[in-house]
Amino acid sequence: MWNATAMADDARLTMVPETQTASVRIRAKNVSYQIACEEGERLLLAGLRQGVPLAYECATGTCGTCRARHHADSIVDLWPEAPGGAKLKSERGEFLLCQSSVRGGCDIEIPGHLPEPDQAAILPEYHRGRLAGTWPLAEDVVGFEIALDRPCRFLAGQFFLVKVPGVAGYRAYSMANYEGETRRLRFVLRRQENGRFSQWLSTQGAPNGHGDKPAVELFGPLGKAAFRPEEGKNLLCLAGGSGVAGMLSILRHAVEIGYFERHRGHLFFGVRTLQDLFCLDELSELAARAGGGLEITLALSREQAPDERHPGHPALRLATGLVHEVSAAVMAGRYDNTVAFAAGPPGMIEAALHHLLLEARLPAGDIRYDKFT
Repeated sequence: MWNATAMADDARLTMVPETQTASVRIRAKNVSYQIACEEGERLLLAGLRQGVPLAYECATGTCGTCRARHHADSIVDLWPEAPGGAKLKSERGEFLLCQSSVRGGCDIEIPGHLPEPDQAAILPEYHRGRLAGTWPLAEDVVGFEIALDRPCRFLAGQFFLVKVPGVAGYRAYSMANYEGETRRLRFVLRRQENGRFSQWLSTQGAPNGHGDKPAVELFGPLGKAAFRPEEGKNLLCLAGGSGVAGMLSILRHAVEIGYFERHRGHLFFGVRTLQDLFCLDELSELAARAGGGLEITLALSREQAPDERHPGHPALRLATGLVHEVSAAVMAGRYDNTVAFAAGPPGMIEAALHHLLLEARLPAGDIRYDKFT
C-alpha cells in the first residue's frame, strides 16, 4: 500500500511507502517535494522511484550531475571517493544524491529549477534477479543476461543499475534487448582488467554447488536517451564499443514496429580493428528486416578497412576512422528531421556532441546520450 502526501501550496503530490524510515523535503527554486527514504537508500533513487524529476546522468557517482545541498549532519556519504565529488563545494554543504542516504528527516536543496514530471514516464523500481548466463562477444567484450523475479517495462535505449554480491555500489548498463514487457535483460560489458564487476562475472558468475545462479539487485529503468516512435524522426545512432548495446535495443524496437518503412535509420558502430567487431549477425539481421531503410557502417579506428563491405556480412558497410568522423562524412547534409543517439567512451561522446551541435546544428533536444563511465 502507498500513502499520498504533499507539502503546502508549492508541493507536488508524491507517493510515499507506509514503511518510511525518514521524511525528506526536497526544495528547488520552483517546487518542493516530500519523499520517504528507506534506511541506507540512496536519495536519488528514493526520489526517482517516487516520481520526483531529479537531474542525473550516470546515477553511479561519476558525473557529479545530481548535486544538492544540506545544512544538517543527517546526510550519510556512502562513497566519499566518488569521482563526481571532485566537482562539489563542501563549504556549501554540497553532496551527491546518488551516493548519499540520511539518518533521519531533513531538508535538502536542489540548485535551480526542476522540470514538470513526465506523466508518461515509466517510474523506476527495485528488482531482484539472477544471472542467467554469459557469453563471449569479442576478446574484451562479454554479453550477460539477468532473469528478473517479476516483469518490467522500459524504453529502448534506457539502462538499469546493477548491484552484485561482493561488489560495492551499482554499475549502469544499457539493455541490448527490447520487448514491451520482459523478465529478461541482456547487457554488453567491456571487460576491465581490474574491474570488480568484470572479475565477478568471470568467477562468481558460474553456478554454485547447488546449480543456482548468483542473485543480483537492480534499479530502473533510467536514462533520457530513449527511442520514442511517436516523434516520427529519422534515427542517427553513434556507438563506440560496448555502447552499441542501447543502439541494438533502439533498432530492434524500430524494426519490430516497421519504423523504417517511413523513416531513415543510420548506425555508426566504432571499434579499433576488424577483430574487435561483435554482434554482426544481429546487426545483419536488423539491416535485412529494415528493408533498405537502415544503413549500418562499421568504423575501424586503428586499421584500414579491407573493403567497402564486411567480408562475412555484406549488408554492413566498412569505413576507416573515428566513428564521429565517419558519421560526419557520410551524413553531410542529411540531418533533416533527425534525432541522434550517442553511447560510448567519454572522449567519443564529447567529439560526437561537438559535431552534432556545432556542425550538424541539431537542436540540443534532438541529441540524446547518457554518461556511464
